[in-house]
Amino acid sequence: MKQSDLEEIEVINKMSQIEMARLWRFAPPEHRYFDRTKPFFKAFNERFKELGGFTPKISRLMGW
Repeated sequence: MKQSDLEEIEVINKMSQIEMARLWRFAPPEHRYFDRTKPFFKAFNERFKELGGFTPKISRLMGW
């Protein structure tokens, strides 16, 4: 894995649940974290699940 990939995964690992939920809801589908061919996809999904994922409370906080 490239150093830049590792650095990006470190950024993901520092994101809060609400930051990740906002990205999940509002980022365009082609965002690099949601590209299944990239290592970010797995890192993002695992971290988001660890934090509790998308909850009704977060959804209400964010709105549309």
